[in-house]
Amino acid sequence: MPNASIVRRKIPYARVWSILFRTLHILAFSILVGGHAFNAPADQLRPLLYLAIASGIGMAFIEAYPEWQTLFQGWGILVMIKLGLLCAVPFAWSHRFAILIAVLVIGSVGSHMTKRLRHCAPLFGPGVSAQNAEE
Repeated sequence: MPNASIVRRKIPYARVWSILFRTLHILAFSILVGGHAFNAPADQLRPLLYLAIASGIGMAFIEAYPEWQTLFQGWGILVMIKLGLLCAVPFAWSHRFAILIAVLVIGSVGSHMTKRLRHCAPLFGPGVSAQNAEE
């Protein structure tokens, strides 16, 4: 049972921020993938890449706050993998389209995982979620 004396702080307007970050993320990422698919100029695509990274970080922050250990659950691990791949794009520019497709596939599969897999925390042992690992 969680300690009743722990006060969970919430981010003001967290739902609004979450919707804003998600909308920006989907918009930036969809234009980014389409732009690379149709060979749009790199100088037009780089700001969208950075917006996709920033909005992804924003979504992860809102979702994880204040229990940062949840980033080590299934959903958080996939988010960190996706952000790592997005951050690799400027350094692996010739492979950018394949990287973006990998990010898209990970995001699609991750968003449809079962609750058991989304909240599985492999670093805390089998069957243990990050929320009850502290107990």
